[in-house]
Amino acid sequence: MTVYVDIILLENICMNFIILFSTAYIMKIQIKYLRIFISSLIGAIYAVLVYANILAIYTNIIMKIILSICMIYVAYKPKSLKGMIKELILFYLVSFALGGCAFALLYIVKPQEILIRNGVYIGTYPIKIALLGGIVGFVITYIGIRTVKNKIVKNEIIYTTKIKINNKSNLTKLLLDTGNMLKDPLTNSPVILVEKKILETLVPEELIKIMEQKNGGDINEILEEYKKRIRIIPFTSVGKQNGMMIGIKVDEVNVITDVDEIVNNDAIICLYNRNFSKSKKYFGLIGLDLLERDENKNEFFSNVKK
Repeated sequence: MTVYVDIILLENICMNFIILFSTAYIMKIQIKYLRIFISSLIGAIYAVLVYANILAIYTNIIMKIILSICMIYVAYKPKSLKGMIKELILFYLVSFALGGCAFALLYIVKPQEILIRNGVYIGTYPIKIALLGGIVGFVITYIGIRTVKNKIVKNEIIYTTKIKINNKSNLTKLLLDTGNMLKDPLTNSPVILVEKKILETLVPEELIKIMEQKNGGDINEILEEYKKRIRIIPFTSVGKQNGMMIGIKVDEVNVITDVDEIVNNDAIICLYNRNFSKSKKYFGLIGLDLLERDENKNEFFSNVKK
């Protein structure tokens, strides 16, 4: 059987790209397509070297781990050792899932002349089977991880968050609340609820007094420089139907996670006129939408800061 090196190279680039892309997507890492392609190319060159049996050391398990670390670093450039370890673990999990799906499809299709040489799986099967297996594996992995995340109950997931409005900023602690589904009905922007003392450091006292009034108060009394930022947010709560809050569009919200720093320029901040935590562990609520990708910009992770 004739095997062409360029086919092995292309197949491995495609599979590596899907694995690296899937890992970034699931972990909400900013996707740099060129970096992922270069990393995929490195892994594909390794596969060619192994197939050609140029140097036996390339099949060593330690070298494989080193290669994986290099691929992770080139693709994502993690800022911390902890972040790299998380990315490496998920990289292997996604690899196993995608590889299993590809093998399952090959078993169903049963192509001819399949063999393994130096640990590299080769044969006269269509490349679209491998790609389809990768895509199916990604979907299964993504749904599985999302399902597990939704079922894991954590009492307090608190993020250090920096909020900026008109050259003023406040660094505070906000609780991730999966029940916070508040959004701007016009722009679909996520809404953040904060205590009064947080808002006092960002906007004038006159504006806070208006926001404290039931159903938003009189918008005409708002200072001119803040009128373009004003959003009317409808809400429903226990004992309160069809309520209205005044929200303010922020310049930037930075949510600092263990892996990276997520930046959102479209968030709305609203006042909660009570204390969220008696122990002062956090001073506001954010929803899952603030940590999700920005669909309006048609980018997978346009919110994640470089």
